Amino acid sequence: MDIQTLTTFFMWCTIFNAGILLLWTVFFLFAPDLVYRTQKAWFPIPRETFNVVIYALIGFFKIVFIVFSLVPYLALLMIG
Repeated sequence: MDIQTLTTFFMWCTIFNAGILLLWTVFFLFAPDLVYRTQKAWFPIPRETFNVVIYALIGFFKIVFIVFSLVPYLALLMIG
């Protein structure tokens, strides 16, 4: 596998993961009650706990996105 193929792969991974992160964040910022109501049907947890869990998961996903998608893509751009 050559560097150009890897660069293209990580570019698309970065785009898809950034889209997921952006969509998740926008939903939680602009429609938190809708998200809570739909999740409350499956997981009966208090609102405060739900907020903490969502913020923690968004933060974790952001770190994983940066480490495993964005950084390899930028490194491949630098060496390519």
